[in-house]
Amino acid sequence: MDQIIKGSQSLIFRNAPYIISAGSVVGSKEAEGPLGKLFDMTNEDDLFGADTWEEAESVMQKEACILAIGKAHVDVKSIRYLFGGDLLRQGIATSMGVEGLQIPMFGLYGACSTSGEALALASMSAAAGYGGYMLAVTSSHFGSAEKEFRFPLGYASQRPLSAHWTVTGSGAFLVGAQDNESQGGTKKSHARITGVTVGKIVDYGLKDSQNMGACMAPAATDTIVQNFTDMERTEADYDRIITGDLGYVGQSILFDLVRGRGYDIREKHMDCGMTIYDQETQDTHAGGSGCGCAAVTLASYVLPKIEKGEWKRVLFVPTGALMSTVSFNEGASVPGIAHGIVIEHC
Repeated sequence: MDQIIKGSQSLIFRNAPYIISAGSVVGSKEAEGPLGKLFDMTNEDDLFGADTWEEAESVMQKEACILAIGKAHVDVKSIRYLFGGDLLRQGIATSMGVEGLQIPMFGLYGACSTSGEALALASMSAAAGYGGYMLAVTSSHFGSAEKEFRFPLGYASQRPLSAHWTVTGSGAFLVGAQDNESQGGTKKSHARITGVTVGKIVDYGLKDSQNMGACMAPAATDTIVQNFTDMERTEADYDRIITGDLGYVGQSILFDLVRGRGYDIREKHMDCGMTIYDQETQDTHAGGSGCGCAAVTLASYVLPKIEKGEWKRVLFVPTGALMSTVSFNEGASVPGIAHGIVIEHC
């Protein structure tokens, strides 16, 4: 077997699959942020030439996939499975975005944790020998998310300080069982997914959808501590522990909850939602969120540091708030989920 079961929720791969390449596409606000020059593609028109926000999100997914595939110089027909998802009803941004690629597809929904879910399934499938290449992709769009979960942009509603700003962006990752160069390709990879910790749904009964950091922090805590337990590690074994989009509110809650479990991750922690925007110059309140937040930050900022060996081992923990318009309108709480992906330099 190429996968070793560790503890109650984790796997370690004997022959760890590679993240061969990644593509990142973002909108205008993200291009103006601290990571703006690192993204593969940016667009001043957040519609990306489309007629609707939803169509624009599909365009981003398509372009991100094409970028990841193109960087590795592989034939799209050699990609066995695609794992993808977004925030919209029935995952329409993904299904319409990747339709033209004609890759066998699994549609996913993990809210803002979807990049972690997709990478976990892609790496498990590659390590198990189900195909040479897998593609993981996800996206979010400020305009489509506001219309879906809050108020259409034309409503001009006032946002509380605890609210997040949904990232307009898409990240795609080509995962392979072997280094692409060893398979006759031209892309030498130095990043491998060596293990995963699949998250559980954690619900503290919070009902404020405008404070997603508080809703997701308990799930992030649960997955991080479970990873330490299953892998027999501590925070000292990671160069960075990276959450998806807890933001400034969720980060402080995370630190308190993790400390209550016997660990202190303050010196190792990074949050993608706090990294992608400049809180001083960009009006994003608690920070960034959305499926695209963790995905494009991983693709543009985190992976290059791992590739160069600046970070030897990272625990990447995208976080998701599992709500819908129906559950919110019916007064249900907002559960969270987080998936842990261990990425190492090789």
